[in-house]
Amino acid sequence: LDEIIALERRIVEDLRPSALTHLGLVATLEILADEFAAASGLRVHRALAPAPLPASTELVIYRLVQEALTNIARHAQARQVWLTLAAQDGGVEVAVRDDGVGFDTEAGLASAYGLLGMRYRVEAERGTLTVRSAPGQGTCIEGRFAAAGG
Repeated sequence: LDEIIALERRIVEDLRPSALTHLGLVATLEILADEFAAASGLRVHRALAPAPLPASTELVIYRLVQEALTNIARHAQARQVWLTLAAQDGGVEVAVRDDGVGFDTEAGLASAYGLLGMRYRVEAERGTLTVRSAPGQGTCIEGRFAAAGG
């Protein structure tokens, strides 16, 4: 019974992290960045400002950052990461940038499922996703969303 309860809690936590509900997006991204830095050994620079967003958009931003950090750990060979969240021009922008090896965005990537998943999630929230990268130039992933009530 205890194992089933623990499994149920993990499933619920995976669907929507409790920190997101209880602490808010900025604190949850801080926790995610701290855990990533500790696990990867990379330096994570942060500029995170609270922004008015629906709960569904907060979850999409959390998942976007989570997937971007996973991609950095797997592929980027980076030394540093920059994570930003800011209200801009009537919307909200989140960006994850690294100083890693980068890639050719024009080449068809066999392992681009993570990027496709990010794009689908962002567009489902009526946001836009931009991926900028080039070999030897690092990668920047940006999501832009309407602010709550916008």
